[in-house]
Amino acid sequence: MGKRDPRIDAYIARSADFAKPILTHIRDVVHEACPDVEETMKWSAPHFDYRGMMCGMAAFKQHCTFGFWKASLIVGGETRDGAGQFGKLQKVSDLPSNKVLSGYIRKAMKLNDEGVKLSRPAARTKKPDIVVPDYVSSALARNKKAKAAFEGFSPSHRREYVEWITEAKTEATRDKRLSTAIEWMSEGKSRNWKYER
Repeated sequence: MGKRDPRIDAYIARSADFAKPILTHIRDVVHEACPDVEETMKWSAPHFDYRGMMCGMAAFKQHCTFGFWKASLIVGGETRDGAGQFGKLQKVSDLPSNKVLSGYIRKAMKLNDEGVKLSRPAARTKKPDIVVPDYVSSALARNKKAKAAFEGFSPSHRREYVEWITEAKTEATRDKRLSTAIEWMSEGKSRNWKYER
């Protein structure tokens, strides 16, 4: 028999009034189509597991979402506006019929029964090593603290500085950015230090 999680009861109870019937409906259809489903919370939202992750739902301020873990093999296509395969749900009638939804759930169950895995996206290609222009190297050589910080940065942090300086459209802008970069680096700051916690 399926397992209901009291955390999902609480999640539905604290959701917006428009969302409660949508979430309750989804939950009931999932349990009806998959009697052995187990409820859980993942990423702070209700999920339904059956021999692995199967589907999940969520409520937001003005819409709900519902989606399958292996959506491309079940529903096909890409997600619509909002997360999930069914777009931004604002009423129960935005969902497919119970029959169609149950069919999707049974398809998801079958994939999990067969141990089908989603293919992983191709690995990202490695970015080429960063080339530090002579004028940047010269400026760093004149400031030991900035040079030490630059050399201590991760490759991505060094790249951020070099790209910011070299992408300037005018020489005056480039010189100003270089001066600012040297000042920040001498204080041990990364290029985007303002946004770091």
